[in-house]
Amino acid sequence: MPTAPPSPAPAAPQSATPLSQRRPPRPRLWITLAGVTALVVVVLVVVLAVGAGSPTVAALPPIYPNRVGPETMFTAGSVATDSTATLKQLAALGVNRVHVYMHWADIAPEATSRTRPPFDATDPAAYPASGWAPYDQVVRALAAIHVGVDLDLVPPPPTWAQGKGAPHPRSQPEWKPSAAEFGQFVRAVGVRYSGHYIPPGQTRPLPRVTFWSIWNEPNLGIELAPEAIDDHQVEVSPRYYRALVDAAWQAFAATGHGHDTILIGEIAPAGGTQPGAEPGNFNAMPPLRYLRALYCVNSSYQPLRGTAASVRGCPPTAAGSARFAAANPGLFHASGVADHPYPQGLPPDKVTPDEPDFTELAAVGKLEHVLDQMQRVYGSRTNFPIWSTEFGYQTTPPDPEAGTVTPTKAAYYLNWAEYLTWLDPRLKSYDQYLLVDPPGGYFASGLETSAGVPKAGYYAFAMPLYLPVTATASGHPLDVWGGVRPAPDAARRTHKPQSAAIQYRAGTSGSFRTVRRVPITNRHGYFELRQTFPGSGEVRLAWAPPGGPEQFSRTVDITLS
Repeated sequence: MPTAPPSPAPAAPQSATPLSQRRPPRPRLWITLAGVTALVVVVLVVVLAVGAGSPTVAALPPIYPNRVGPETMFTAGSVATDSTATLKQLAALGVNRVHVYMHWADIAPEATSRTRPPFDATDPAAYPASGWAPYDQVVRALAAIHVGVDLDLVPPPPTWAQGKGAPHPRSQPEWKPSAAEFGQFVRAVGVRYSGHYIPPGQTRPLPRVTFWSIWNEPNLGIELAPEAIDDHQVEVSPRYYRALVDAAWQAFAATGHGHDTILIGEIAPAGGTQPGAEPGNFNAMPPLRYLRALYCVNSSYQPLRGTAASVRGCPPTAAGSARFAAANPGLFHASGVADHPYPQGLPPDKVTPDEPDFTELAAVGKLEHVLDQMQRVYGSRTNFPIWSTEFGYQTTPPDPEAGTVTPTKAAYYLNWAEYLTWLDPRLKSYDQYLLVDPPGGYFASGLETSAGVPKAGYYAFAMPLYLPVTATASGHPLDVWGGVRPAPDAARRTHKPQSAAIQYRAGTSGSFRTVRRVPITNRHGYFELRQTFPGSGEVRLAWAPPGGPEQFSRTVDITLS
């Protein structure tokens, strides 16, 4: 990990190609930097007067020193970039799990043919070995360095597994994919990564995979189409996704993975609502609208009936609704729902204005409530945990899109976002999407530039630091939340306890000095405490990895009056 400290970040506010590299562009959805108060409960600064003319003391939010917090997930990009060196770098950063996209068409034989080849699609040996090879390498490499994997089975399907009638069959193979064929593919994957399978010509079994996701961003037409028909009014993509989940669920159960962690959803956080940008074939559908259609309920969270149900592939009668949960066990017994809660350039506590069906980070509380409501419709008491499996801030330079922020602001927002994630016990992961910015600058959410130079977000990721309140009266404490992400693994490897130093300096120049040393005992490296500082100045974290030079977090300005 680079050791040079980042540029100071802004103080917390006082209120508070080859198929394997395929990543379709995301639609940009009317991003604005104006926001409204988040639905997520975030305690902002409340200043209480303690007497006429006397200093003010900030009301501090409650602290949770014993909270474990989310695990760290990392989405490095395509499997082609997930080299052993990259995976070791992620392990050194303290990543708990890597989210890996397994593209169906990368594995399938004769993937671009319109005619299905004759082969047993449930047998992993019937697929070309070259298709499996990069995924086998990643799974073995992660097991060797004790990092978990979330194997996400994603589009595109092979051309021979798509439905008929696609407007652009060569460029949009996600058209009405066959759930039956997908189920056979998932069976092959389940057998291969059962922990017992020895590939032909090899001598030892592949590691077992126990953590899975089903599809990617099905509410985007570029991932699953068509999204909607009848002048955008009838959601049809959810019925295809429902069938894909059902097929995958059965395949996992049949191959000994029925008790694994299996995530559904993998939803994009936004969708088209304005004229000309409605879902249609290949645009995007707002995720809560998508989930309502997936669970066959209307906007009032009542079961769909009659034609409104039938055209969405839902049971049209009360008797059918009574059987819906049993007929779709994946929708009710999955391990959780995966969300990609990108704030799209907004501060992490702000929702997109006038878009009640979006699921960016600040709206995750609403997502949880909606999921609970839909479970109750069918008599289920399930409260799905939420897994963040893609997250980040695009930075400019180099990204030219709207909704980007500077690298320094991105570092600040990332730490703030992780704090909000940590506050919500139903959020089980904090994800970073991309290690390295793609060439050309599009979707530059990486921790490093395309040339491999660390951005400010690199240091913010390794050692998150956030103070929910940054101004108070002299002699009064401030909350310090943060962590040293690599410390737990360092403790495991060396059998030596690890600690972080909270450092302070007066003003903005001169030397930092340690005001407190914090033992890192949390298994994800987090801590939260209250600390009194000598005066106004700057605060940072420092940590010395075993055998390496001291490393630093971003800095936070504090004001004491």
